[in-house]
Amino acid sequence: MDSVRRTYTIMRGRHIDKRVPSKEFLSSLDKAETAVRLPTGTGKDNGNPSWKRSLPHVLVASLTSLLFGYHLGVVNETLESISIDLGFSGNTIAEGLVVSTCLGGAFIGSLFSGLVTDGVGRRRAFQLSALPMIVGASVSASTESLEGMLLGRFLVGIGMGIGPSVTALYVTEVSPAYVRGTYGSSTQIATCIGLLGSLFAGIPAKDNFGWWRICFWISIVPAAVLAVFMELCVESPQWLFKRGRAAEAEAVFEKLLGGAYVKAAMAELMKSDRGDDADSAKLSELLFGRSFRVVFIGSTLFALQQLSGINAVFYFSSTVFKKAGVPSASANICVGVCNLLGSTVAVVLMDKLGRKVLLIGSFAGMAVSLGLQAMAYTSLSSPFGTLFLSVGGMLLFVLSFATGAGPVPSLLLSEICPGRLRATALAVCLAVHWVINFFVGLLFLRMLEQLGSVLLNAIFGFFCVVAVIFVQKNVIETKGKSLQEIEISLLSSTQ
Repeated sequence: MDSVRRTYTIMRGRHIDKRVPSKEFLSSLDKAETAVRLPTGTGKDNGNPSWKRSLPHVLVASLTSLLFGYHLGVVNETLESISIDLGFSGNTIAEGLVVSTCLGGAFIGSLFSGLVTDGVGRRRAFQLSALPMIVGASVSASTESLEGMLLGRFLVGIGMGIGPSVTALYVTEVSPAYVRGTYGSSTQIATCIGLLGSLFAGIPAKDNFGWWRICFWISIVPAAVLAVFMELCVESPQWLFKRGRAAEAEAVFEKLLGGAYVKAAMAELMKSDRGDDADSAKLSELLFGRSFRVVFIGSTLFALQQLSGINAVFYFSSTVFKKAGVPSASANICVGVCNLLGSTVAVVLMDKLGRKVLLIGSFAGMAVSLGLQAMAYTSLSSPFGTLFLSVGGMLLFVLSFATGAGPVPSLLLSEICPGRLRATALAVCLAVHWVINFFVGLLFLRMLEQLGSVLLNAIFGFFCVVAVIFVQKNVIETKGKSLQEIEISLLSSTQ
């Protein structure tokens, strides 16, 4: 173990000597891993570290997901009163822009999220994502014109574009492996709470002129709390290590895992880092290098997630329920409750059944529910059957989505990406997510008018079936594995 001690002595001086002969270096790391098992959920030498150590940091980070959900749903109940107040009532393109401009801003934010997250660190990236959401919400709440509303939504979108990437990274990097899936799913619960909160907040909008402005002002509170409380959270140990600040990374591991796990955690970091240089990740490495498979899997999962039509439900469920003759307020609350219930199921099952099983079951359930919704609008259905199948199918759709297709893609991508490329790869894949999300938000109402519910649901259902086949053939299981084990396994399989 003398060679291991010499290696850690060098690390505490904030410099990692990579001139150590490779065989001796790897041998020392293997001895360190044998001496203290990493908390993967399968080691029995020291048990698992307490999940309570990392929980406060995950909860603060989850405020980003809460804001994400709130801003996704804030225009659902309020869009009609916004359009009347700002003078574009009946203009479906303008209504679509109020939704999709936010998504356009999110696309811009996601493009720069990798640079921001790797450049200033995860903690500062959280704070930078909160800033445009505060400013944008203020602009939207106080505007007197459509242009002002679009500007505010665009600024909010920039913050939303940065948020999911840094949240997925941070939660993955500060969580012990045996609860990483549970913690990753908990961010989806935060999204559901935010979405449900926006639906409740918007209920008085139809009867109270100008109430929609209050709905935007409300969102400033959690954004400010995020910016302040992130000062009390730890920085990602992976980011610190990558920046050559190994002594600080070791101190963070001690806070997150406990002293008994620090040596093995640092040994794992050094092992995964042994073949990498310190240069920043290049886009060419993701598109043409050995990490292309990871980006392909992540981008395709996010694309299929959006092409399932899920966000059309969140953005325009009020419109859909109104066409079915259902009171939108109570129906939308049911949508939020189903989303929260499904996310709770995902938290319980994520580290038991695994990511792949939940994805397959989720997309399959979504395909079935879309079939039910399509049947609701055929001549075969009675008036009562139309009501039951349309509303019941939509609620089943949301429930199925929340159990897998919602929380898994971000978590899975942050797990399978190599550490040095993780932030950039997430940025690329989320950019794909936001582009498709933008066009779904912009064109959904027009497509509903021109194609009809049956054909539109059939198209969404087709993409859900494609997703089931894709997951079965391409997605690997990451349950219970350390990030370094996943990285080494993937890289060896592509060589």
